Amino acid sequence: KYVDIDEQIEKSTQKRISDIFLQKGENFFRLIETEKIKQLCNTNEKQIISTGGGAFEKEVNRKILQNNGIVIYLKTSPKEIYERIKLETHRPLLRKNFNIENISKIIEQREKNYKKADIIILTDNKNPQEIVKEIIGAIYDRDISTN
Repeated sequence: KYVDIDEQIEKSTQKRISDIFLQKGENFFRLIETEKIKQLCNTNEKQIISTGGGAFEKEVNRKILQNNGIVIYLKTSPKEIYERIKLETHRPLLRKNFNIENISKIIEQREKNYKKADIIILTDNKNPQEIVKEIIGAIYDRDISTN
């Protein structure tokens, strides 16, 4: 089962993420995000949980996610991120000054925590099928080395 944290938050609050940021602020959003992560990790379901880029910044979220599964960082260059999302208008942290330099700054700030992921996959110049194959291979290799 695939679960997107942002979609879950939008569904439960009946508000877009960008509206939550505007009306209540990032701290309020991060509290909801942590609660959703706790809820999803408290089930016995096997699932892929997609978090937003800032979720792994909070230590409590990192611990919950790492204690309940394998965390994969899909590492992408700022230029590639820009190309992928340049037409999107709902990203609150990129609403102002949306450019490669700003994306670079956000990644630079988060990189120390992103590197704590169990698996890091480079995604530049790869299609989704190639990335999925690489993820499956990395999980398989990880399982072999831990058994």
